[in-house]
Amino acid sequence: MSLRQRRILIGVTGGIAAYKICELVRRLRDLEAEVRVVMTEGATHFVTPTTFQALSGQPVRVSLWDEAGEAAMGHIELAKWAERVLIAPASADTIARLAHGFADDLLSTVVLATAAPVYIAPAMNQQMWANLAVQANVGTLRVRGVGILGPADGDQACGDIGSGRMLEPHELRDILVASFGEQPLRGRRVLVSAGPTYEDIDPVRFIGNRSSGRMGFAVAAAARDAGAEVTLVAGPVSLPTPAGVTRIDVRSARDMQEAVLKAARGSDIYIGAAAVGDYRPVDTADHKLKKTDGSPLRLELAENPDIIASLASLPDRPFLVGFAAETKELAAYAQDKMLRKGIDMIAANEVGPGRGFEVAENALQLYWRDGGAALSRMPKTELARRLVAHIAQRFLAGIGT
Repeated sequence: MSLRQRRILIGVTGGIAAYKICELVRRLRDLEAEVRVVMTEGATHFVTPTTFQALSGQPVRVSLWDEAGEAAMGHIELAKWAERVLIAPASADTIARLAHGFADDLLSTVVLATAAPVYIAPAMNQQMWANLAVQANVGTLRVRGVGILGPADGDQACGDIGSGRMLEPHELRDILVASFGEQPLRGRRVLVSAGPTYEDIDPVRFIGNRSSGRMGFAVAAAARDAGAEVTLVAGPVSLPTPAGVTRIDVRSARDMQEAVLKAARGSDIYIGAAAVGDYRPVDTADHKLKKTDGSPLRLELAENPDIIASLASLPDRPFLVGFAAETKELAAYAQDKMLRKGIDMIAANEVGPGRGFEVAENALQLYWRDGGAALSRMPKTELARRLVAHIAQRFLAGIGT
């Protein structure tokens, strides 16, 4: 992983998370990136320009009215110099100013003047982040092509717990590294489902499966790295949300279907990596079922909705990628599922002891209407990257780009 001679401009705004950007600058420099820092006046109350100058090895700019810096139109020079612009932490005030096109300080002026991709990493109190005004401003920036990185959930400096915590420096670094790679899905919207679904029998028992969600989460991260705006609909798993990915948590198959159908509006690609339960109890007990002197418990099961088939029936459906987990006759079952459900591509894998579920590695056999490809056993993170590359290739071929 290297950023040798890549030019990254970091904009630091006023927020307690500004101290973390010291580590980010160091990490980027460790990868041999050229880093310059622009600070708002508010940011200097948390970290001094001298600190960033020492870490970056470059002068730090704060004011638009710096006579030395602006003698040669320094804000334009910075805007042209940058290959990437990252604003972190991005305060609610800065987000509002960018959304409304203000240019009365150095950072906002540079953002307006640059042709480089711009990313922001929001950081603020959870109630501020939830405010409709902030969400409207973020939506405006997203429509304009600004990359929104986070925020994450967690403890906040104010003592609150919730969404609004800035992504960690290593996560921001990894996103910047990925942004310099090939991004065939830049500007596209990808919807991923991942993990198991649980169907309640009573308040303490459920029917579920052994899916860990690792593959689906890796696919979401790989789609993000390919430049897509990613929404992840996740069943009940204990996995951290990939940085820069919007997550929707669900429990049952019907919950997942509702969330997927809603999020599919405007999506270009759907990747159904979730292990959706085929059946659910017809009736869910209101209270815990008790044992009865050795008598068997009989459950009547009803079939769950077929999520990918329901997407296939939409008039303006996304490109559909299904998954097939089989214990035998992998090719026959996977290709039958693809043709029967009217989906565009299927990723099939064998499951069983030490294979597929609850392991860090996997292998996939890909099929589409006129071909296929084999992806040998490898870590799921690398497997996901190769899978997304094939998906992007098939998707772009299908739309003639």
